[in-house]
Amino acid sequence: MAAIDSSIGINSTTSRITNRNPSSNSSLYACTLQNQLKFRNTHFTNSLILTLKCSKIENFETHQKILPKIMSDPHSIDQDLLQKLVYDALVWSSLHGLVVGDKNVQRSGVVPGVGMVHAPVALLPTAFPESHWKQACELAPIFNELVDRVSLDGKFLQESLSRTKEVDAFTSRLLDLHSKMLEMNKKEDIRLGLHRSDYMLDEQTKLLLQIELNTISSSFAGLSCVVSELHRSLINSYKQNLGLDSKRVPTNIAVTQFAETLAKAWTEYDNPRAAVLFVVQHEERNMYDQHWFSLILNEKHKITTIRKTLAEIDAQGELQPDGTLVIDGEAIAVIYFRAGYTPTDYPTESEWRARFLMEQSAAVKCPSISYHLVGTKKIQQELAKPGVLEQFLENKDDIAKLRKCFAGLWSLEESNIVKDAIERPELYVMKPQREGGGNNIYGDDVREALLRLQMERTNEDAAYILMQRIFPVVAPTILMRDGSCHKDSAVSELGIYGAYLRNKENVIMNDHAGYLMRTKVSSSNEGGVAAGFAVLDSLYLT
Repeated sequence: MAAIDSSIGINSTTSRITNRNPSSNSSLYACTLQNQLKFRNTHFTNSLILTLKCSKIENFETHQKILPKIMSDPHSIDQDLLQKLVYDALVWSSLHGLVVGDKNVQRSGVVPGVGMVHAPVALLPTAFPESHWKQACELAPIFNELVDRVSLDGKFLQESLSRTKEVDAFTSRLLDLHSKMLEMNKKEDIRLGLHRSDYMLDEQTKLLLQIELNTISSSFAGLSCVVSELHRSLINSYKQNLGLDSKRVPTNIAVTQFAETLAKAWTEYDNPRAAVLFVVQHEERNMYDQHWFSLILNEKHKITTIRKTLAEIDAQGELQPDGTLVIDGEAIAVIYFRAGYTPTDYPTESEWRARFLMEQSAAVKCPSISYHLVGTKKIQQELAKPGVLEQFLENKDDIAKLRKCFAGLWSLEESNIVKDAIERPELYVMKPQREGGGNNIYGDDVREALLRLQMERTNEDAAYILMQRIFPVVAPTILMRDGSCHKDSAVSELGIYGAYLRNKENVIMNDHAGYLMRTKVSSSNEGGVAAGFAVLDSLYLT
């Protein structure tokens, strides 16, 4: 997302408290956990080593093994070996397109090929339990269906976000756009979703808990695939030294799956002369992640792609009588948003006119305004309430699987939870209705924010939700940035991509679609790749 796509940044919602002593806080944690349980929702590549059918992971021994020392303590790697690994990783990354724009080069986010630098990465993959990996993959199709079902209920979206609308200008504009589509009775027969659900593994409960569900601009499906290839290459090249098995790093096919789904949507639109439109930010240092999509769409599927900012769409776009969207003389079949998720993407009315123009069109949108709204924090919190999932899903097993991964989520109208958060703010996170990271409130700032809201007695509380703070496992790691490596303690966040495509009643695609692993230093609350903390990573299944 913004800058290097701030979605690379680990959602600090889940960052571990620095220097936290689990033993000294165990009773406090247990007590809070009881409260949470009480009030929560009752509570790319030919070398396909592992199939991504997570329910059928092949060529992998499922029993637990003792991790090699390199995985449990990468800081123990001999210095000479470390220098060789870092050098080879830098060469490999440069040769295989694992790159981003260098923020120190002015035109790196505008002109391709200018000012490239390797993407920030972990030198070696992060250990992750196979059982939780399977669980996360199995959840993706259920969340895909849930997003589609909820998006159809315009009344639910409008009512759930009504108080938020009063105090959040950006959400208000999105809701107004959604209302206009409802008034026009705008039908989206072809419904396309490229989502990513983010999780952390809670150290105390051993539960895989969801951080958020992204329904717009789910980034890094391109570069994340290259990272897993990097790690397998290093493991194979230094097999004797590292003692690791490259088969334990699951192949990541996110970019091919996303490109395939975009191509299928283009086919359903049924205009072979139409193009796929990438809606992008003016300066995008993460453009290479996006260009992987264009490359596959062009070379494999012979589909033209064009890149335009919202301002350019407003200036060059027109809507034909039959609903066809034409941009600079090019008919558009599919609109893929890699911008438009944050207020800064709409500095003038021009950008809002462009969004309205696209929503009115017959082009397939990824996402539509309704899908966009489903990904808001408030809707996530509403869906976690008892009985709400049952309004949209019938399968009880699916509902149970979703509830199992829900962290505690509450509105600020729940006085008992607000009282507890004021008393023990370290166990909560305040989240506004924003995407891209860097917006959340932690620690003592939670208490101060809640007390201020109580004193002011305004409706500003509707702009936030409270979420259980997750305490993930802290592990030693080696982070690489700007050609240098850095040893530190880190936490990781797993994102599972999901692809969904439906044409009227025909569900064409509903599956998980690869993964994104992000790792950052544990001492940081907020931290993205652009900020110098988080890096791209991959999995080593245990």
